[in-house]
Amino acid sequence: MSLSFTILSRGISTSGYLHSAIKNVTVIGGGLMGSGIAQVAAQVGNDVTLVDVNDGALQKAKSSIQTSIQRVAKKLYKDNPSEGEKFISNSLGKLNFSLNLKDSVKNADLVIEAIVENLETKHNLFSNIDSVASSKTIFASNTSSLSIQDIASVTSRKDRFIGLHFFNPVPVMKLLEVIRTPETSDDTFKKAMEWGKEIGKVTITCKDTPGFVVNRLLVPFMSEAFKMLERGDATAKDIDIAMKLGAGYPMGPFELADYVGHDTTYFILKGWSEKYPDVPQFKPTETLKKLVNEGKLGVKTGEGIYSYKK
Repeated sequence: MSLSFTILSRGISTSGYLHSAIKNVTVIGGGLMGSGIAQVAAQVGNDVTLVDVNDGALQKAKSSIQTSIQRVAKKLYKDNPSEGEKFISNSLGKLNFSLNLKDSVKNADLVIEAIVENLETKHNLFSNIDSVASSKTIFASNTSSLSIQDIASVTSRKDRFIGLHFFNPVPVMKLLEVIRTPETSDDTFKKAMEWGKEIGKVTITCKDTPGFVVNRLLVPFMSEAFKMLERGDATAKDIDIAMKLGAGYPMGPFELADYVGHDTTYFILKGWSEKYPDVPQFKPTETLKKLVNEGKLGVKTGEGIYSYKK
């Protein structure tokens, strides 16, 4: 799952003109991230196939994409409803939904996985499709915390493997982190950057380091806030107020942590800590562990640092 200050960015691309080498896109995983990626690709004219193992997940994704595209059209074409209807029809017409993984990747220019943050699961996925996909196909992962090089290790196309880290909600958030490994070719990197810009994102590039840019700063920021709380330096509310009014942040660290989900933050830190045991900033705090063990995961469960049961 991608972490983000959702208040900071607004922007949607609807150019409808394709110039990059990537025109056929397969997105694996019908959750929030996968459906969002599929939507923004379809909006600019890519032929998109969204794949999941569960038909119920695909139907849910189809419904949410349709609602989201209608919202986009209402905003962009409020003075021209007929153009809005055309935009909706064209975008939805570019989308296909499939339960057949191998058939869906055969003719893809780009395959993006947006599945669970588990290295073994990602390895199983890419191992299964590596021999099926065309030699031209670029593989990409939307992971927010795992090493791209580690994920790519099971494939025979390490030169055509890249990280494309989107932010939630994908149709709204402008940033796209493009992560290249030492094996990623210049051609793959160029195509990924061009495609990212084509779908309306501001692309930045970074090395294959833990959390890339945003999460490498954001996760330790939230963790340090927990350490302040444990030391009794200040209350959670005062820490949040301080960062909003003193640093200009749209959300304080505990508000953000509640929004992201404490389980997400915990498993990111746990994974980093296991891989880099000598980095003290990566060690999960006892307060964070306690919240996860008690099922107080934040907004999604109605209680975290703050209560949302109203």
